[in-house]
Amino acid sequence: MAEVLLFHHALGLTEGVGAFADELRRAGHTVHVPDLYEGRTFADLEAGAGYAQEIGFDTLVARGARAAEGLPEEIVLVGLSLGVLPAQKLAQTRAGALGAVLVSACVPPSEFGGAWPEGVPVQVHGMDADPFFVDEGDLAAARALVADAADRRLLLYPGRAHLFAERGAPSHVPEAAALCLERVLCLLDGVKR
Repeated sequence: MAEVLLFHHALGLTEGVGAFADELRRAGHTVHVPDLYEGRTFADLEAGAGYAQEIGFDTLVARGARAAEGLPEEIVLVGLSLGVLPAQKLAQTRAGALGAVLVSACVPPSEFGGAWPEGVPVQVHGMDADPFFVDEGDLAAARALVADAADRRLLLYPGRAHLFAERGAPSHVPEAAALCLERVLCLLDGVKR
């Protein structure tokens, strides 16, 4: 079973994030879910993203790095939307990363110092008409990331919802969320330890 470090989205550490972590745990994986917002949660993306900008994205990434301290090197990094920033940085820069799952976001690997590391599988999940994912460059970054690499996959779902995997949220898309979870579990079951 894999050890997983899961980073929440711009709404904070919500019940939906906890439910996603619990699904991974039910499959036998060990899941750590740090609270990058230190107890704050938000009802809408605009407010949550505003808070993230207020404290600074570098601060959130640094909090993510601190959350990884003391955990085993061999870990899978999972990020949901805003949580992709610390997950992707750690997957690219932390020795021993076994894989990464980036949901509803992706940044060019150059943002974190260079190319994606060889032998670190990645899944990028997003909705094909999500304005945040498509219009803000995440889809283009994901396509570039997975190009010509057998262990990197872009997995698109039909729809416009950004937090489609967030159980209990108005944007939740049960069919897409279930397929996303199934694919994540396949990656976790297949990582080389």
